[in-house]
Amino acid sequence: MSKNHLKNNAQILSRRSGAYLFSVAILFVFIGMLTTVQPAYRFSSTLITEWTRDIDGFVFYNLLGMENRSFKQAFPEDRKLPELSNVIFQVATNLKPNDPRSLLGNELPGFSIYDSDILIAGEGTDYTNLPIESFPPLEEVLRDREAIMEEETEQPIGEPQEEVQQTTGERNVVFIYNTHNRESFLPYLPDTTDPDLAHHSEMNITKVSDRLAEALKNKGIGTQVDHTDIGNVLDEEGLEYWQSYDASREVVEAAIATNKEIQYVFDLHRDAQLKKETTKEINGESYARIMFVVGMEHAGHEKNLQIATELNALIEESYPGLSRGVVPKQGAGTNGVFNQDLSENAILVEFGGVENTMEELYRSADALAEVFSDYYWDAEEVQGNP
Repeated sequence: MSKNHLKNNAQILSRRSGAYLFSVAILFVFIGMLTTVQPAYRFSSTLITEWTRDIDGFVFYNLLGMENRSFKQAFPEDRKLPELSNVIFQVATNLKPNDPRSLLGNELPGFSIYDSDILIAGEGTDYTNLPIESFPPLEEVLRDREAIMEEETEQPIGEPQEEVQQTTGERNVVFIYNTHNRESFLPYLPDTTDPDLAHHSEMNITKVSDRLAEALKNKGIGTQVDHTDIGNVLDEEGLEYWQSYDASREVVEAAIATNKEIQYVFDLHRDAQLKKETTKEINGESYARIMFVVGMEHAGHEKNLQIATELNALIEESYPGLSRGVVPKQGAGTNGVFNQDLSENAILVEFGGVENTMEELYRSADALAEVFSDYYWDAEEVQGNP
């Protein structure tokens, strides 16, 4: 074998080794970042998508081009491979030098919300008043606080049961739970003014879940409500508040496993936005506005988006301005799934804000029950079910 031939083989092996080392380095960095558990430190799926479009398509065509030069014809000759140092920097820091928002979003409080998307904007909804996701220390969530338990918040619930013409009978087809079950409301917490600290063990969003369930039952729709105190579960299992969806996931999985009749899954929350953003007067009465949130980081999110979009349209038709819209969520700083991968008919509903009253919240629960019952029974008729 000639020296020139050996030299050429050595150069080819050198190029291949460099290419493989480049790929392995990228792979190890990806694995390291993907195994970082806390959402606040995850890099965004949007960034991964952009790299997949650009780096994967170009870099790996070049790797193939080292084996077969015809692959290199797919790209212009002046196109260069990105420097390895730049790629590693972006992966490790989630910063993109050509996009200053990636830096500002990490450094300026609240700026990262401008990276969110709005699928359907309700009346007045824009990037400045999207739902606020706060992750207070668990000890603050569990702290005992004085609360006003007002009896006069109770209101009649729609039409009486005997007027219902359709019913699911003994079947509970709707499942309602609360991942952040201690989310409370400032009007009932006399010693609390900070929205991030508005949490209580009894006076909280679970009352809205109970109201919605009763309203649905009065429409003939059997509903199961879970009352698991997720805050206590986190404390018992040594988890942090941002891991709430991990704890509530077990609740949803158990419900679906034990009740095969469940068709719809609602996770009710309270937003941290203030009253001017979360309240709407309709026909002379004040309502707590609602918003649908859909996680985009699972394969079946299109189905979840579909039901959220359809319910949003029906609510706007019957109660104009009640819905704040539909917001898809993904990337750093959010869960991105919200357990919605467990059911194609699972949605997260933000009910009102931290300053809303129970009267306003109950009116909205009744309104959603009314709209959903029409949606449900229309779907049953289309499917030929009784």
